[in-house]
Amino acid sequence: MSSNNQDTLNQTYQDMAAKDEPKRPVLKNCVKAFFIGGFICFIGQALKSFFLHTFNFNEVTSGDPTLAVLILIAVLLTGFGVYDKIAQFSGAGTAVPITGFANAMASAAIEYRTEGKVLGIGGNMFKIAGPVIVFGTVAAFIVAIIKTLWQQWTGG
Repeated sequence: MSSNNQDTLNQTYQDMAAKDEPKRPVLKNCVKAFFIGGFICFIGQALKSFFLHTFNFNEVTSGDPTLAVLILIAVLLTGFGVYDKIAQFSGAGTAVPITGFANAMASAAIEYRTEGKVLGIGGNMFKIAGPVIVFGTVAAFIVAIIKTLWQQWTGG
């Protein structure tokens, strides 16, 4: 069979497959992600306000306990299997950085717990965390270089 005939067959197959593929409810998925992600952020803001007014933290120091509580909530919900159901419903809405990262770490720890604490939990949990830490550090470095160059160029 010639290459041209093969290309025609491939294109015909792609057209047939695309016709039978179910349409994705993009707008509906975006709305669900927006509201669930917004609700997670609302909880974070409520926690921050709680720490600001109840324990007399200031704007800077109230962030630390807020993040710790959000991480704890995400890990507990992951452990009880609730976070995955929320993620299934909302899709990207649960990818709010701190809770999504806590879910990923806890899920890996739960999945590999039978292999032991060090090689199972520790080794596999950081397969997920490693790339995030590396790419986060590289991105921060690149942004810092761009900011420094911009300040040097604009004089500010």
